[in-house]
Amino acid sequence: MESTNRNTAATTFSILIAISIAHLLNDAVQSVIPSLYPILKAEFSLTFTQIGIITFVFQVTSSILQPFVGRYADHHPQPYALTFGMIVSLTGLVLLSTAQSYPFIILSVAVIGMGSSIFHPESSRVAQLAAGARKGLAQSIFQVGGNSGSAIGPLLAALIVLPHGLSAVLWFALALIIGLCVVSRVGFWYQKILRTRLDSPMERTLKLQSPFPAKQVRRAMAILILLTFSKQFYLASMTSYFTFFLIDKFSLSIRDAQLCLFAFLAASAIGIIAGGYIGDKIGRKKVIWASILGAAPFALFLPYSGLTLTLILAILIALVISSAFSSILVFATELKPQHIGTVAGLFFGLSFGLGGIGAAFFGWLAETTSIRFVFQVSTLLPLLGIVAAFLPDLPAKR
Repeated sequence: MESTNRNTAATTFSILIAISIAHLLNDAVQSVIPSLYPILKAEFSLTFTQIGIITFVFQVTSSILQPFVGRYADHHPQPYALTFGMIVSLTGLVLLSTAQSYPFIILSVAVIGMGSSIFHPESSRVAQLAAGARKGLAQSIFQVGGNSGSAIGPLLAALIVLPHGLSAVLWFALALIIGLCVVSRVGFWYQKILRTRLDSPMERTLKLQSPFPAKQVRRAMAILILLTFSKQFYLASMTSYFTFFLIDKFSLSIRDAQLCLFAFLAASAIGIIAGGYIGDKIGRKKVIWASILGAAPFALFLPYSGLTLTLILAILIALVISSAFSSILVFATELKPQHIGTVAGLFFGLSFGLGGIGAAFFGWLAETTSIRFVFQVSTLLPLLGIVAAFLPDLPAKR
């Protein structure tokens, strides 16, 4: 029995690293889309509203299928769903590289978004299976891959796409081809787990019950959704419009503004790995509380600061607020441990969907007011982190 418990608690780091690398490659390709906004705006004479619609379509298609994919995976796990998701994203990328009109851009990003909606819930489920007793750390390793990819994407776009034009996006297909090789190995491991399902961590997880009554679970889930809203709406303003804000206020070049966005996204990657590790140590509720509300003072000062201080504050905001998501996701799966895929799909879907709605809203607001006003308004969102105080305290490890 002691040996069995030890194996149950073991963390399969090789799989976590592999799924993190796949997440990095997948999200690096996805992050190219907002990185292309200045290029698309100039080449196709787009308005801020049209840019917001691009993000909206991408984020909604990235999110709308995720809860359904996750729910299906809870009952019918598909070891090679990750491979299929990347193939769909690769198709969308090829379409984007040859786009000649605004409607074709919309179609391309929609296909890439659909690939993402297949990839994320199943890959998060794999991370849970490989986690052992370190769920927060496992989700952070998985998430840091995605955040690293999101940080690398704008940098590569500045170095590759900006000098050579939209057709150079096709070079990013190499990332997805490498990703296909990685997820094929993960799929083989996943299939072996399914063959021994009765003795696998997944089967034991399906037998777990929530530590709280259904009414309390619903209230806690509503709070987590509200916190996800505040985080994702604020991040939508940063990831979609931070470059425009820097260009407008400080007259930076597109290249320099992209490098500043890279610094913001790189700090996000560091924050998310720290958040998961700390959450395993001190509790997820404390991390959620500190990460969202803790970003508020830095966010409030950012629109009124000089260039150097703006960059410093942006990095601090990224470090703090990005530590929340892995803790939110693991907290939610602890509330409903028998529905890991559904919960993962729901919160990944919310992250993308709310980000898309936020981008469209802030695009419209920038069009009707100014890009500086957008940043003055969006900085109030992290104050909603105060509602984390109403989350229940999770029991000790079961």
